[in-house]
Amino acid sequence: MKVGCLVSGKSFSKKVMSSLNSSKHTIFAQQNYPLHLALFLFTVLTTLWAGTFWSGHPVHFGSFPEMFTALAFGIPYSASLLLFLGVHEFGHFFASVHHRVRATLPYFIPVPPLPFLLSLGTMGAVIKVKERIPGTNALFDIGIAGPVSGFAVCVGLLVYGFLNLPPANFIYTIHPEYLTKEGLQAAMQPGTLILGKNLLWIGLEYLIAPKNLPPMSEMYHYPFLFTGWLGSLVTALNLLPVGQLDGGHVMYAMFGRRGHAIAAKTFLLFIILLGFPAMAELLLSLIKPDAVAVIPPIMLHWSWSGWLLWAFILSRLIGLDHPPTGDDHQLNTPRKISGWTTLVIFCITFTPVPFGII
Repeated sequence: MKVGCLVSGKSFSKKVMSSLNSSKHTIFAQQNYPLHLALFLFTVLTTLWAGTFWSGHPVHFGSFPEMFTALAFGIPYSASLLLFLGVHEFGHFFASVHHRVRATLPYFIPVPPLPFLLSLGTMGAVIKVKERIPGTNALFDIGIAGPVSGFAVCVGLLVYGFLNLPPANFIYTIHPEYLTKEGLQAAMQPGTLILGKNLLWIGLEYLIAPKNLPPMSEMYHYPFLFTGWLGSLVTALNLLPVGQLDGGHVMYAMFGRRGHAIAAKTFLLFIILLGFPAMAELLLSLIKPDAVAVIPPIMLHWSWSGWLLWAFILSRLIGLDHPPTGDDHQLNTPRKISGWTTLVIFCITFTPVPFGII
């Protein structure tokens, strides 16, 4: 005997829609809203603090009116950075909701400005996916939604920053000591931190040809340029084709487990080679300074020792492998085109030497 249940098309459609709505309602109902809100508000405070610092204004803690008056100088930096982080993470979140994958709202990570670090006021933001990704389409959409939406914001910030630069004497309000016969050359003394350029920055700088553009050693005093630069750096780091980073999700969805494994190992070798000359220079300068001269200058110019730390983090902490989805399959053509576009975004936002010391 066969027992079955026949459902009319209209009734079936209603049941499917009811199931979808119930699933999405569950995603929103299971959120820890007080924790998310508290972390966000604390991150607003720490990024305002950091932005005030980079604007050259001290933060006074004597009274609340004084503190909030001082923190107002950090609004452009804080608003821009949180806009980028929020759009990036909510891109992931809403893609998860679309595919009915349970995920948390963004957890913003506040960090009070510290004198011995490049104080940004935050370590970024993350969401947590609470279940296995059901299929390749969901994996691809969730992985790509964050960096692509965040990239749009960072491009907007850079364009706005290039088109709305303050007068040339703005830097002297922060560094009056530069008012010497050397001018900005005083900012390029040995030991100065300098931020690197990527293809996105170089291309926009060429197309817009902005006047009064600061040197890269002073760019962090210009909030829209600085947050746009940070956005492009964060976008590239998230798109590294390794493990379960956003780039790892995209690589796995496009090329499968084998393609992902090859890309991850190849990129790991690439950043090890990229970081080795700078690390060798550092070690030789401590052990045998005369031997530093044997390292070709062109290799040092394109090397950053921090990539060796990233290689350790990727290989030992994050991991190179990617777990399978519930249904691995080929992507359709529109998704493949989007995937290749994302790889282009990675190439133009990747900065070989993000930080350097003159």
